[in-house]
Amino acid sequence: MYERSAVSGIVTPEAVRLDFEEASIGSRCLALVIDLLLQGTVLFVVLLAGSALAGEVGEGLPEWVGIVLVLLLVFLVVWGYPVATETLWRGRTIGKAALGLRVVTTEGAPVRFRHAAIRAALSVVDLWLTGGGAAVVAILATARQQRLGDLVAGTLVLRERTAGGEATPVRFVVPPGAEAYAATVDAAGMTADDYATVRTFLLRAGSLAPDARARVGTDLARRIAAKLAHVPPAGVTPELFLTAAAARYQQRANRPAPVPAAGGGPPPPPGADDPAPGGFLPPA
Repeated sequence: MYERSAVSGIVTPEAVRLDFEEASIGSRCLALVIDLLLQGTVLFVVLLAGSALAGEVGEGLPEWVGIVLVLLLVFLVVWGYPVATETLWRGRTIGKAALGLRVVTTEGAPVRFRHAAIRAALSVVDLWLTGGGAAVVAILATARQQRLGDLVAGTLVLRERTAGGEATPVRFVVPPGAEAYAATVDAAGMTADDYATVRTFLLRAGSLAPDARARVGTDLARRIAAKLAHVPPAGVTPELFLTAAAARYQQRANRPAPVPAAGGGPPPPPGADDPAPGGFLPPA
């Protein structure tokens, strides 16, 4: 247990709070410089090659054709590069990857083409028309350090790596006596995002209030059970199912970790004597 003042975070649709470290303006500027140097190099090489090719085969072409081609190349490099890399590389460009940064939505989900396109389009105002002044002012003035493109697209820039090193791995262990039930849980339908949400809840369940812990755990268990097409038998608590699902996911993904969860998994949440809807039975 620990306390932290002014904690930043995002709340997932399952009502689980995820803490993170927002990217500083210095690291974002350095990542941008790396991307701009790369874009400038690519643009220079492409324009040089295009100019040489036009000198050989394009003597009879109108001048406006060359101008259109140059503008198209500039557009593809300046706008297409960040959109393509952030969409295909889960919120990272080469500059962001070098600095350990990533763009995510305000809900913590990976960015998609729409988010990346909006961020790139508004960079015209944030970066080019104002020389980066508008981006700096917006980042300093907003609580989550968002520039105009982030505010409109609903995104955040987070730091993935910190000086403290990587997080300690955790191996989820099914409580003794529940091994036979855990073997019936097929985690094939779980995605990496599903597992990350389950992992976060299980590790932080002990810090939640009893009512919130039971409510959030039941809601998350129903969502995951629906995705796995799994109907838990009577007497299975939400946290027992989530622990079994997490353990089976680790086994399936072949992700052994040296540090087991304390006590072989979190204790079940307190609840009423009546069965909860959805097949989960809180303990008496």
